[in-house]
Amino acid sequence: MKAAPQTLSLSALLRQPVIDSDGHRIGTLADVIVRLGGHDYPLVTGLVVAVGNTRVFVSGADLATLTEERIELSRSSIEIRDFTRREGEVLLSEDVLGHRLIDLARVAFVKAYDVRLSQVLDGWAATGLDVHRRRWLGLGANHAAHAVRDWSEFEPLIGHRDSAQARRATGRIPELKAAQIADIIEDATGHEQDELLAQVHEDPELEADVFEELDEDSQSSLFRHRGNAEVAELLGRMQTDDAADALMDLPQERRVAVLNAIPEPRRTEVHRLLGYHDLTAGGLMGTDFVSVPATATVGEALEAVRAASYVQPQALVTVYTLREDGTLDGTLTLVAAVQADPGQVLSEIADRDVVVASPTDDVVDVTRRMADFNLLALPVVNERHEVIGVVTVDDALEAAIPQDWRQRESNHRETGSEL
Repeated sequence: MKAAPQTLSLSALLRQPVIDSDGHRIGTLADVIVRLGGHDYPLVTGLVVAVGNTRVFVSGADLATLTEERIELSRSSIEIRDFTRREGEVLLSEDVLGHRLIDLARVAFVKAYDVRLSQVLDGWAATGLDVHRRRWLGLGANHAAHAVRDWSEFEPLIGHRDSAQARRATGRIPELKAAQIADIIEDATGHEQDELLAQVHEDPELEADVFEELDEDSQSSLFRHRGNAEVAELLGRMQTDDAADALMDLPQERRVAVLNAIPEPRRTEVHRLLGYHDLTAGGLMGTDFVSVPATATVGEALEAVRAASYVQPQALVTVYTLREDGTLDGTLTLVAAVQADPGQVLSEIADRDVVVASPTDDVVDVTRRMADFNLLALPVVNERHEVIGVVTVDDALEAAIPQDWRQRESNHRETGSEL
């Protein structure tokens, strides 16, 4: 949908008189109704007109003239009965003006100070937003001088529960990366979190990825309001190391019930990780990785990588080759495998001088070892030299960076959220 040049300011329209076709004043404009339409601009479907103490609905089809000086209807009368919002309707003044939205490009909260309406082929639509903060004493408060940004650059958080289901289908939060969504959720208020999580919940895998990225406090708070079965289902989709950490952050009286409700085989894997301290290789490692016999070919190894859709990408940078007894024989980076002859046997090209960690190794030793040898993944082996897990570089970095790093980033986003 392409907007025509004629545009109006919502703030200039509000409280303007609404005139019928005979020139009589009916009431004043209280709000403008739109319906969100995915990647299209939200079309104006009606007006909310204040008639005395009653707010009534006027269809957009009955709108004859809409300017900042005159709002005129094509009818001589309207039905006077209380306005009731229908499913999927958004009120631009009540729901958007003065409320927070998500700037999708910057992945930060901003506040809407005005809405730009434009005439389009189908009538009128909300096409732009002014997110500039008003200045004190009226200095620079003329929003007409500000650059209005396109509506599509933002995701409004409406907060109206009865119409949430209809809006969910057009939400664009799932287009962001899981870490970005987690950052937004951590900065969100209660009802904002409800809207964000409702969109994320439509994609179970994305939901698990987002919960993995949440800080401990936010994750614990959100789990507090979910039943044991729901928490267990979510933990069952998370990476084992993240699921084990999340389980230990639950109140002690909930842990056994949630653990027992996690589907197998993930339950056994999570239970095994619970025996390791958080700040050890065993506490950091994940149990999903790709291993193949040393006698396999490069082509077979690559096929195993393609089939490992359940493994996080960070753990797929290396293929581990095993001897007949299941012990670790060597490693082959994914880049080396792609560049090699598919028919070549892995034992001929794998690195046999493997850097490993013990599950009880301290996190400082683990991160230093990965830095010294430029490793993106470090295998963790037991006393029989069997691979029991892998520490990936993202988990090592998170353990090594000071605890307040997320808070500093959050403060940076908040101070730069409004221009």
